[in-house]
Amino acid sequence: MEIRSPENAQEWESYFSLRYEVLRKPWNQPLGTERDGLEDQTKHFACFSASKIIGVGRLDQVSPEVFQIRYMAVHPDAQNKGIGRMIIREMEAEAWLNGAETILLHARENAMGFYESLGYELQSISHLLFGTIQHFLMQKKKG
Repeated sequence: MEIRSPENAQEWESYFSLRYEVLRKPWNQPLGTERDGLEDQTKHFACFSASKIIGVGRLDQVSPEVFQIRYMAVHPDAQNKGIGRMIIREMEAEAWLNGAETILLHARENAMGFYESLGYELQSISHLLFGTIQHFLMQKKKG
């Protein structure tokens, strides 16, 4: 397996397709909602297995010392196999290398245990996505 950014049109389509299938389609959200206006200003991570993307994540720089993990998704057939953990570790390494002191994320309730196992701590209740999916602000400090 390899973690890197998509490099061509086909890989980008697969990347966004996975984000849509895991994070939007189950809640009947329209195609296109898996993207936002910051795609060109962020760093994208994809886990490739035999040239197929099975996990994705995005790292946004919020300020010089604060980064945010967004749009984490792992294909259902690849979940609970360490893929998400590998992607998070790559994003963390990138953030720390680029001066992060804090990494933030907004976790869905069902993913909080996963992030806690990686050292993220609950800060507060966050937003309610699509009127049904409660999110929680979590953070990890450097060191």
